[in-house]
Amino acid sequence: MSAVLANRPIDRLPEFSEILRDQETFGSDDDAGFGNSINSWFDQLMVQSGIGVGPSMLLAMCLFLGVVGFGMTFVIQENFLTSLMIGVMGAVAPVVTAVFARQRRQKKMMQQLPAMIDELARAAKTGRSIEQCWELVSHDTPSPLGDELMDCNRRMKMGDDLSLALQALPHRTGIITLNILVTTLNVHQQTGGDLVSVLERLSQTIRDRLLFFGRLRAATVGARWTAIMMLALVPFIVIFFSLGDPEYFPKVMASSMGRIATITAIVFQIIGTSWILRILHTSQRS
Repeated sequence: MSAVLANRPIDRLPEFSEILRDQETFGSDDDAGFGNSINSWFDQLMVQSGIGVGPSMLLAMCLFLGVVGFGMTFVIQENFLTSLMIGVMGAVAPVVTAVFARQRRQKKMMQQLPAMIDELARAAKTGRSIEQCWELVSHDTPSPLGDELMDCNRRMKMGDDLSLALQALPHRTGIITLNILVTTLNVHQQTGGDLVSVLERLSQTIRDRLLFFGRLRAATVGARWTAIMMLALVPFIVIFFSLGDPEYFPKVMASSMGRIATITAIVFQIIGTSWILRILHTSQRS
């Protein structure tokens, strides 16, 4: 009797999906404040970058690098302003690394997406259900897109239906195009229709979209690198003057005009950096 119970398959129930571990998050859905917006952006960055660490660990790395950079620079130069700038750059470095990791991951997933949809269409031609097709494609798709597909597949095996299992896929990847795929599968599951032809047209549309973005990046490569150089030039100039003459910034900050000019320049640099980064991010949205 015990052997029969041991070999009996476990029924899939929606309640089983509740045992999946929730990810560590700082943001909340019921708060529309500015601070919560920053926390939500940080949570999305951690999920979409795929670096495998939680927000608390990344913040600990920022604090560690900031303190180490400040302490080492202060011991070498004994200049508080220079040490503070190095400490700030060290504290920001892990976040910048996560942003670039997210961009590389999203770019690779977008390149994998047309082949994945083609395979999904071929699997649908064999008469399999959508869940079976998804399981087949998730095992054949390499990382990083395959990891996200496998996560959805595990949720379906734990008891979630297709729409619930795929609900978080666009959020976890940050790829807008996946919204179309998820909507297509949900609509087909509810109303039926020619899924194969829809998937084939979607695959071709994504390929055309990738070709367009490739031409756009090639046409605007000079402007984008100019913007990046404008952002990177100011910190390097500040570090150059600080290392060349440790007394340069203390002399500037000694006068009221120097303090006003420095604070104004920092404010405008932050505004310009945020504006340029937003433009660059919007132009690369997929």
